[in-house]
Amino acid sequence: MTQERTLLAVFSDIDPAADALDQLRLMGVHDEHMNIISGIPVTEAMLGRPSQWTNVPRLALGGAAGGMLIGIFLAFISPNMYTIEVGGQPFTPVPPAVIVIFELTMLGMLLSTFLGVFLDSYFPSYRPMKYVPEISDGKIGILIEFPLPDEKKVTEVLKKLGAESVQYTEAQHL
Repeated sequence: MTQERTLLAVFSDIDPAADALDQLRLMGVHDEHMNIISGIPVTEAMLGRPSQWTNVPRLALGGAAGGMLIGIFLAFISPNMYTIEVGGQPFTPVPPAVIVIFELTMLGMLLSTFLGVFLDSYFPSYRPMKYVPEISDGKIGILIEFPLPDEKKVTEVLKKLGAESVQYTEAQHL
C-alpha cells in the first residue's frame, strides 16, 4: 500500500483552478481525491466536475406525500369519525379541505427538505476540518490526495498553472 499525501493549492481566480482540476484528472487523480474549498459559491459545472448526488429531492417528495396524506385524513376522514350535523352542510366542505391539504403538503415538504439538507451536509461535523485563512479572502483552494511518488510532478503542474502556494496540509481542530 502506497502512502498518500495531501497538498493544498491556493489559486486567486476560478479559471486557473478549473484548469488545474482538468490537468490533475489527466494525470490520473480522481474527483473523489480532490476537494474544492471556496469562500464564494462555486457550482460543479463551473469547475467541470460531475454533479453531486443527493437525496434531498426524494426526501422532499416523500415529505410532501406524507403531508398530503395527513391533510386528507384531517379534511375527509376525521370529520366522518365524529359526525356533527350543522344546518344540512356536508361533513367535509371541499374549499376549506383543499386549503388544509395544501398547507399540510407544503409543511411536510418544508420539514423534510430542511431535515434532508441538515443530514446531507453531515451537520454537525465532529471530525477535524482543514481551514485556510486565504479562502476567507476570496481565494480558491484545492485539496489533493495522491500517492507519495507523484509528489514532485503534482507540485510542478500546480505551480505552472498559477497556484499562488502549494503546501502540505494537516487537519486542525478549531
